[in-house]
Amino acid sequence: MNMTEKTLSSKTVYDGKIIKVELDEVELLDGSKSFREEVKHSGGACVFCAHNGKIPLVSQFRYAYKKEVWEIPAGKLEKGEDPKACARRELIEEVGLESENLTLISKLYPSPGYTNEIIYIYFADNCKYIGQKLDSGEFLKVEYFTISELLEMAKSGEICDAKTLVAIYAYANSLKN
Repeated sequence: MNMTEKTLSSKTVYDGKIIKVELDEVELLDGSKSFREEVKHSGGACVFCAHNGKIPLVSQFRYAYKKEVWEIPAGKLEKGEDPKACARRELIEEVGLESENLTLISKLYPSPGYTNEIIYIYFADNCKYIGQKLDSGEFLKVEYFTISELLEMAKSGEICDAKTLVAIYAYANSLKN
Protein backbone atom coordinates (compact mmCIF):
# COMPACT_ATOMS: atom_id res chain seq x y z
CA MET A 1 0.00 0.00 0.00
CA ASN A 2 1.40 3.39 -1.01
CA MET A 3 1.07 5.77 1.96
CA THR A 4 2.36 8.89 0.19
CA GLU A 5 0.50 12.12 0.82
CA LYS A 6 0.05 14.40 -2.20
CA THR A 7 1.18 18.02 -1.77
CA LEU A 8 -1.49 20.37 -3.09
CA SER A 9 0.13 23.69 -2.16
CA SER A 10 3.10 24.99 -0.22
CA LYS A 11 3.72 28.35 1.44
CA THR A 12 6.89 29.54 3.18
CA VAL A 13 5.89 31.13 6.49
CA TYR A 14 9.43 31.77 7.79
CA ASP A 15 12.84 31.78 6.11
CA GLY A 16 15.69 32.25 8.59
CA LYS A 17 19.41 31.66 8.82
CA ILE A 18 19.13 28.08 10.13
CA ILE A 19 15.59 26.93 9.34
CA LYS A 20 12.78 27.51 6.89
CA VAL A 21 9.18 26.76 7.87
CA GLU A 22 6.66 25.73 5.25
CA LEU A 23 2.92 25.16 5.53
CA ASP A 24 1.67 22.60 3.01
CA GLU A 25 -1.84 21.55 2.16
CA VAL A 26 -1.93 17.81 1.45
CA GLU A 27 -4.34 15.22 0.19
CA LEU A 28 -4.54 12.17 2.45
CA LEU A 29 -4.99 8.55 1.40
CA ASP A 30 -8.77 8.74 1.80
CA GLY A 31 -8.99 11.88 -0.37
CA SER A 32 -9.51 14.29 2.52
CA LYS A 33 -7.30 17.34 2.95
CA SER A 34 -5.06 18.38 5.80
CA PHE A 35 -2.10 20.63 6.56
CA ARG A 36 1.53 19.81 7.32
CA GLU A 37 4.00 22.16 8.97
CA GLU A 38 7.56 21.32 7.98
CA VAL A 39 10.78 22.72 9.38
CA LYS A 40 13.38 22.56 6.62
CA HIS A 41 16.97 22.21 7.82
CA SER A 42 20.19 21.60 5.90
CA GLY A 43 21.14 18.77 8.24
CA GLY A 44 24.20 18.25 10.33
CA ALA A 45 27.09 16.00 11.14
CA CYS A 46 28.68 14.98 14.38
CA VAL A 47 31.62 12.91 15.46
CA PHE A 48 32.28 10.55 18.35
CA CYS A 49 35.98 10.02 18.89
CA ALA A 50 38.16 8.20 21.34
CA HIS A 51 41.41 10.01 22.11
CA ASN A 52 43.88 8.43 24.52
CA GLY A 53 41.09 6.23 25.88
CA LYS A 54 38.67 9.07 26.55
CA ILE A 55 35.83 10.69 24.61
CA PRO A 56 35.49 14.46 24.35
CA LEU A 57 32.10 16.08 24.88
CA VAL A 58 31.29 19.73 24.62
CA SER A 59 28.93 21.57 26.90
CA GLN A 60 27.25 24.67 25.56
CA PHE A 61 24.24 26.76 26.41
CA ARG A 62 21.29 25.76 24.25
CA TYR A 63 18.76 28.55 24.17
CA ALA A 64 15.73 26.35 23.38
CA TYR A 65 16.30 24.40 26.64
CA LYS A 66 17.64 27.37 28.64
CA LYS A 67 20.55 25.31 29.95
CA GLU A 68 23.92 23.82 29.08
CA VAL A 69 23.75 20.53 27.16
CA TRP A 70 26.43 17.83 26.82
CA GLU A 71 27.01 16.85 23.19
CA ILE A 72 29.55 15.26 20.90
CA PRO A 73 31.15 17.76 18.49
CA ALA A 74 28.58 18.66 15.84
CA GLY A 75 27.58 21.28 13.35
CA LYS A 76 25.23 22.33 10.59
CA LEU A 77 25.93 21.27 7.04
CA GLU A 78 26.76 24.19 4.77
CA LYS A 79 24.99 24.21 1.39
CA GLY A 80 26.40 21.33 -0.69
CA GLU A 81 28.85 20.26 2.04
CA ASP A 82 29.78 16.60 2.38
CA PRO A 83 28.68 15.34 5.84
CA LYS A 84 32.09 13.72 6.47
CA ALA A 85 33.84 17.03 5.74
CA CYS A 86 31.46 18.76 8.15
CA ALA A 87 32.19 16.20 10.89
CA ARG A 88 35.94 16.58 10.35
CA ARG A 89 35.64 20.40 10.47
CA GLU A 90 33.57 20.36 13.67
CA LEU A 91 35.97 17.98 15.42
CA ILE A 92 38.79 20.45 14.80
CA GLU A 93 36.76 23.57 15.58
CA GLU A 94 35.16 22.39 18.80
CA VAL A 95 37.74 20.11 20.44
CA GLY A 96 40.92 20.68 18.44
CA LEU A 97 41.28 17.08 17.26
CA GLU A 98 42.02 15.98 13.73
CA SER A 99 41.42 12.54 12.22
CA GLU A 100 41.67 11.16 8.71
CA ASN A 101 39.71 8.05 9.78
CA LEU A 102 36.02 8.89 9.97
CA THR A 103 33.47 6.11 9.60
CA LEU A 104 29.72 6.71 9.27
CA ILE A 105 27.97 4.79 12.06
CA SER A 106 24.42 6.07 11.67
CA LYS A 107 22.00 8.56 10.14
CA LEU A 108 19.53 10.05 12.57
CA TYR A 109 16.11 11.59 11.86
CA PRO A 110 15.79 13.70 15.04
CA SER A 111 12.06 14.38 14.76
CA PRO A 112 10.43 13.00 11.59
CA GLY A 113 7.00 14.36 12.50
CA TYR A 114 7.90 17.91 11.57
CA THR A 115 11.43 18.29 10.16
CA ASN A 116 13.45 16.96 7.24
CA GLU A 117 16.73 17.27 9.17
CA ILE A 118 19.19 14.38 8.91
CA ILE A 119 22.17 14.14 11.26
CA TYR A 120 25.13 12.03 10.12
CA ILE A 121 26.99 10.38 13.01
CA TYR A 122 30.65 9.47 12.51
CA PHE A 123 33.23 7.64 14.57
CA ALA A 124 36.82 8.90 14.46
CA ASP A 125 39.99 7.23 15.63
CA ASN A 126 43.73 7.93 15.44
CA CYS A 127 43.09 11.53 16.43
CA LYS A 128 45.82 14.07 17.03
CA TYR A 129 45.49 17.34 18.87
CA ILE A 130 46.08 20.40 16.65
CA GLY A 131 44.26 23.10 18.64
CA GLN A 132 40.69 24.28 18.95
CA LYS A 133 39.39 26.74 16.32
CA LEU A 134 36.03 27.99 17.62
CA ASP A 135 33.76 30.03 15.36
CA SER A 136 33.15 33.65 16.27
CA GLY A 137 30.40 33.79 18.90
CA GLU A 138 30.80 30.11 19.82
CA PHE A 139 31.29 29.45 23.53
CA LEU A 140 31.70 25.94 24.89
CA LYS A 141 33.73 23.87 27.29
CA VAL A 142 35.34 20.53 26.50
CA GLU A 143 35.71 17.63 28.91
CA TYR A 144 36.94 14.08 28.35
CA PHE A 145 35.13 11.01 29.70
CA THR A 146 35.53 7.25 29.70
CA ILE A 147 32.82 5.20 28.02
CA SER A 148 31.75 3.97 31.49
CA GLU A 149 31.28 7.56 32.65
CA LEU A 150 29.28 8.39 29.51
CA LEU A 151 27.02 5.38 29.97
CA GLU A 152 26.36 6.45 33.56
CA MET A 153 25.65 10.05 32.45
CA ALA A 154 23.22 8.72 29.84
CA LYS A 155 21.51 6.46 32.38
CA SER A 156 21.17 9.27 34.94
CA GLY A 157 19.71 11.71 32.39
CA GLU A 158 22.72 14.05 32.49
CA ILE A 159 23.10 13.46 28.74
CA CYS A 160 19.81 13.98 26.86
CA ASP A 161 20.98 14.95 23.36
CA ALA A 162 19.73 12.34 20.86
CA LYS A 163 22.76 12.25 18.56
CA THR A 164 25.09 11.91 21.53
CA LEU A 165 23.04 9.09 23.05
CA VAL A 166 22.95 7.20 19.72
CA ALA A 167 26.73 7.56 19.38
CA ILE A 168 27.44 6.45 22.96
CA TYR A 169 25.29 3.33 22.68
CA ALA A 170 26.61 2.47 19.22
CA TYR A 171 30.19 2.75 20.46
CA ALA A 172 29.49 0.77 23.64
CA ASN A 173 27.81 -1.94 21.57
CA SER A 174 30.80 -2.09 19.20
CA LEU A 175 33.08 -2.79 22.18
CA LYS A 176 31.03 -5.92 22.98
CA ASN A 177 31.43 -7.38 19.48
